[in-house]
Amino acid sequence: MRHLFSHLRLSYGQKLFLLATLPLILAVAAISVLVANQSRQLADREIRQLEIQLIEAKRAELKNYLSIARTAFINIYGRAAPDDEAAKLEVTQVLSSMLYGQDGYYFVFDYDGTNLVSPRQTDLINRNWMGLMDRNNILITDELVRIARSGGGYHSYDWIKPSTGETARMVTYVIGLQDWKWVVGTGVFIDDVLASVAAARAEVEARVQRTFLYIGAITFGALLLVFLSGLFINIRERRLADAKLKALTQRVFDAQEEERGRVARELHDGISQLLVGVRYALDSARRRLKAGDARAQDTLDKGVEHLSGAIQEVRRISRDLRPGVLDDLGLGPALKALADDFATRTGIQTDFNTVVFRNRLDQEAKIALYRIAQEAMTNIERHSGATQVSIDIRGHKKGATLRIHDNGKGLPQSNSLQGGLGLRNMQERVDQLDGALHLSSDKSGTLIVVEIPLSHMLPPETTSPDRKALT
Repeated sequence: MRHLFSHLRLSYGQKLFLLATLPLILAVAAISVLVANQSRQLADREIRQLEIQLIEAKRAELKNYLSIARTAFINIYGRAAPDDEAAKLEVTQVLSSMLYGQDGYYFVFDYDGTNLVSPRQTDLINRNWMGLMDRNNILITDELVRIARSGGGYHSYDWIKPSTGETARMVTYVIGLQDWKWVVGTGVFIDDVLASVAAARAEVEARVQRTFLYIGAITFGALLLVFLSGLFINIRERRLADAKLKALTQRVFDAQEEERGRVARELHDGISQLLVGVRYALDSARRRLKAGDARAQDTLDKGVEHLSGAIQEVRRISRDLRPGVLDDLGLGPALKALADDFATRTGIQTDFNTVVFRNRLDQEAKIALYRIAQEAMTNIERHSGATQVSIDIRGHKKGATLRIHDNGKGLPQSNSLQGGLGLRNMQERVDQLDGALHLSSDKSGTLIVVEIPLSHMLPPETTSPDRKALT
């Protein structure tokens, strides 16, 4: 069983397709069952109503037939005495001669159950049929006598059809000649009605089956359309994802090469030149010391000064690559150091504001916000022409917000968050944090607002309540 389930593990695409199609299949199945049941119930009601109407028409026809027969013998019956055998014989002869259709005839029983008239089945005459039942155990003669005694009515049972010799359903209508104690009646076979009803039911069932087939075909077409659409979207999205991945990879490579080039330039233009100056000063001091020149001390002082500059440059490059204060003291001091260094290096007035609260941003959010601020300061230095910059970082009940505003010339109208590499890097870093980046720019300056959700805020510290730090 475990081996079977291991083979039934579905991929993400298959799970997604199953999730999309299973509710559709269940809904279609429920609708199909509901439609079939409603159709059957409606058809049954209509067929029952049709059957009732047809049988009622047959019953009305029987009444008319019996009225005709009554008219034929009523004068004889009305003038005869209860024991007038001649009149009885005459009436039986009249009824025996009155045939209609292939199977229509009149029959007569006395109240004791003896058959007196049966022109199409003469073998029944002069025989007592009390206790006679059809194949469904329905009493025939006894019930006809009972109905006649009560004045008349209808009775339905299975009887042999004279024209075919087969058993069929028959509806009879009888009246009682109370003076003679006779049961006079006639009947019609309703097998044609039952056949019509059966044909109607079969047609309804065939329609229901066709409806199921139509619904199944439509469902299959819908599933095929969903599958093909999902396949097309999957292929298209995969191609787009591959293209974005290639573009992102290329941007990463470009950013790495740009960073390597920047570090190489700084090492060559800064540290390398300082170290060359230190070496030149040391060589000069060594020659002067050998020559006993008193200026050797000045040369050594210049070498020490150049060496101090090289050390400061190494620290600056190291801080740009990964500021240690970010890990040691938090985001607030790191941004404060970045702002001070930016103001010192560029001469642009830089204001930094924050609020004092616990160091609650997680490491990923700290790094992202620092890099975003670093990227923004680089853009301001290179492109904005600003004379004043303000940086504000603070936490609140919804998370944390970083605001960077300058009074420069703003971004070109055609630029956007997808424009330069720096802005794209900012957007991608914010997307990784499920945050939001808002950029507004005009001729009076540029405002960058970064919002970090509460999910990147750590719970308050409880071990050191007296220790407070900036974010």
